[in-house]
Amino acid sequence: MTASEATDIEITEIRLPHPEGAIHVRTWSPRRAVGNGSVGNPFVLFHDSLGCVALWRDFPARLCAATGRRVIAYDRLGFGRSAPRTDRPGPDFIADEARHYFAPLREQLGLERFVLFGHSVGGGMAVHCAAAFPDDCEALITVAAQAFTEDRTTAGIRVAKAQFQDEAQFQRLVRYHGDKARWVLEAWTETWLHPDFANWSLADTLPRVQCPVLAIHGTEDEYGSTRHPQMIAGLSAGPAQEEILPDTGHVPHREKPAEVLALITRFLAG
Repeated sequence: MTASEATDIEITEIRLPHPEGAIHVRTWSPRRAVGNGSVGNPFVLFHDSLGCVALWRDFPARLCAATGRRVIAYDRLGFGRSAPRTDRPGPDFIADEARHYFAPLREQLGLERFVLFGHSVGGGMAVHCAAAFPDDCEALITVAAQAFTEDRTTAGIRVAKAQFQDEAQFQRLVRYHGDKARWVLEAWTETWLHPDFANWSLADTLPRVQCPVLAIHGTEDEYGSTRHPQMIAGLSAGPAQEEILPDTGHVPHREKPAEVLALITRFLAG
């Protein structure tokens, strides 16, 4: 994004109380309206299994500049700058995000209506939030989301688990999660590779998603085939479209940000 666009965005950071620990939230707000001057409902971003607010990098600012909408991202409990967590996520942790975390955060932030945007496992969490609040969700956007436990998914996780045995690789997590890094890594690998998680799926939840859906996925995604966006778009109850990006891996919004932003703006305009 340009320097001018950056100065037109106001960034704020807050910590919201939660019974299990404080949640770190960052918002990007346009200082002035763009396009036709209207201000749409805000985006809420759900990060991936090793992610946090900081790892969205400049994408939220670019999303804010491109759409003229406020963008809200938060570190899930145990991640980034939010409070630590000691318990291991259970097999229903993706659904739990909607019930136990998004619902109270939404209330404290005063969000009446919203657009949900989820990357990877965050996409599954966004699906559950859209299903839980069908009257308030304007639209749902998933990027590289998993809809079920696929062999490619678990194979990719096993490869990553081996790579993080390298201390230099592990220190990359420490940079963003501090002394919570070990918990973050094991919350991902040990939960997804546990036998109890083998039959996890969004199949029963997607039919309760009534809003328009955009499912973006890369052909070279190492954690999931294009069966995932097909399932998300195919089982959602409302109008849905899938967009498959060639030569793109697991982080389309970082690999091809201009294309992803163009897809989002066209989708919301439609």
